[in-house]
Amino acid sequence: MTGPTDRIAGAPISWGVCEVPGWGYQLPPSRVLAEMQDVGLAATEFGPEGFLPEDPREVLAGHHLQAIGGFTPLLLHVPGHDPVPAVEKLLGTYASTGSDTLVLSAVSGLEGYDARPELDDAGWRTLLTNLDRLSAMAAEHGVKAVLHPHVGTMVENGEEVQRVLEGSSVALCLDTGHLLIGGTDPAELTRQAPERVAHTHIKDVDAGLAKQVQDGRRTYTEAVRAGMYRPVGRGDVDFAAIVGHLRGHGYGGWYVLEQDTILTEEPSGEGPLTDVRTSVEELRTILRGAV
Repeated sequence: MTGPTDRIAGAPISWGVCEVPGWGYQLPPSRVLAEMQDVGLAATEFGPEGFLPEDPREVLAGHHLQAIGGFTPLLLHVPGHDPVPAVEKLLGTYASTGSDTLVLSAVSGLEGYDARPELDDAGWRTLLTNLDRLSAMAAEHGVKAVLHPHVGTMVENGEEVQRVLEGSSVALCLDTGHLLIGGTDPAELTRQAPERVAHTHIKDVDAGLAKQVQDGRRTYTEAVRAGMYRPVGRGDVDFAAIVGHLRGHGYGGWYVLEQDTILTEEPSGEGPLTDVRTSVEELRTILRGAV
């Protein structure tokens, strides 16, 4: 019988591996996957396109890691742009690896996450329609599609999260960090709508730096570089409440440790592993306390 501590997964972004051009120094998969194994993670998200081989089964098995799917940035709000073909291609890899969670992000069409356009009503109709289309298509392949509210995308703040909840049937990826930075209390959202949460990204956040992003005093990238994401238990996210609400509603999904990190060069010593290890140990303690 497995418990919640067996459902802790990793994401390459905790090692600074990101899809944004110029984000920072990119560590190789060999090091990232070996360190995931070292801290006892059960599974991993894929990471950005090209990080893992097209067929990642052998390399993941070599590190005793399960594939669970991954973060998929897509243009969802542009009339005439159909995101379905790109997702259909992805779902072939999902089938071959046994992955079950498609994490959708409604990107702006601009590079990075430091600015975004304002979405009009027609754009919202297109976005919500596409979310339902992709969710239904994924379900036909045995995959759960979830929408990831994310700073610098078309679904960032509390009003936009509510518009998705009310205007579509898609499940949510509860990213504790991006929600807080975008102005949504992740504990309160989990209390209000636990039935919509099908996947969880675990991030702790320095609320002071998050407020600077909200106020426009720093860009998102600047705040990440300044250490906005903290090891679990060292920031301002109420994980005990979040996990309590999820577990109380029978949540059996993954808890993916995903602390956005920017590296300027190849780290000497442990590098990101130090914070990852601290976070994994704290998350295990929180999950055991919620049983």
